[in-house]
Amino acid sequence: MKKCIALLACATLLCACNPGSKQQEQQAAREDSLQNLIDQKDQALSELMSTLNEVNEGFALINEAEGRVSELTRNADSNNARADIRDNMRFIQQTLEQNRLKIAQLEKKINQSNAANAALRQMVEQLNQQLNEKTAEIEQLRAQLAEKDIIIQRLDSSVVALQDENQRVQEESDNNAQIARNQDAQLNTAWYVFGTTKELKSHNILVDGEVLTSNYDKSYFTEIDIRETTAIPLASKSVKLLTTHPDGSYTLLKDSQGLYTLRITDTYKFWSVSKYLVIRVK
Repeated sequence: MKKCIALLACATLLCACNPGSKQQEQQAAREDSLQNLIDQKDQALSELMSTLNEVNEGFALINEAEGRVSELTRNADSNNARADIRDNMRFIQQTLEQNRLKIAQLEKKINQSNAANAALRQMVEQLNQQLNEKTAEIEQLRAQLAEKDIIIQRLDSSVVALQDENQRVQEESDNNAQIARNQDAQLNTAWYVFGTTKELKSHNILVDGEVLTSNYDKSYFTEIDIRETTAIPLASKSVKLLTTHPDGSYTLLKDSQGLYTLRITDTYKFWSVSKYLVIRVK
């Protein structure tokens, strides 16, 4: 009992000697929480500024393309010039629409932000104004080109939707093609292993003379593409197939030293029963 009292007294004394330890831990936790909040805000601001830079770059590219159109218009009688004008106008319209979407995203992110930023809001207002002015400018340029019988199709919402749909269809087609490739690879993949009775038992492939269909060491097998692998050298003078494979779909050939090679003569028939091949050798 005296020892217990002494230990309790020591613990009490230690807590008394360090009364601020709990407060320090709480302060550290508050500082960590504050730092995390600062990091999140820095990341959000970085994303906003990145989008802002993309919009400004888009306007710069539009200005360059307008300059090219003005230069090409002087030689508009040339078929090549007309084609280049249409290409540049198409680029201008697409970039203008991309800027419109990015500015809308900027405005939405700022509105959803907990901390209102007057400077960012003012930037977005200026971008919207620049967008409206540039849109009117492009409409005027399109009218000037129409006077020269250079018809430029407007990139309205239906055109943008069609482009988005085309992109979606292409992505879906790519995904389906990848799925088909994966399925094709699975259908044409098989595994084989050959070894002595002792080796097959040690990898839990052969138990009591039977080939296991589960809980075996799959890493001991060799994976192959059945379309490419039709011959398997076994390096042994005595071999026996322990898995089932139809007669007439393979042969066992001996070389000059009496060593066997398994040659698959009918690929799909050979692997039709099992995609696993187990061979015992001596």
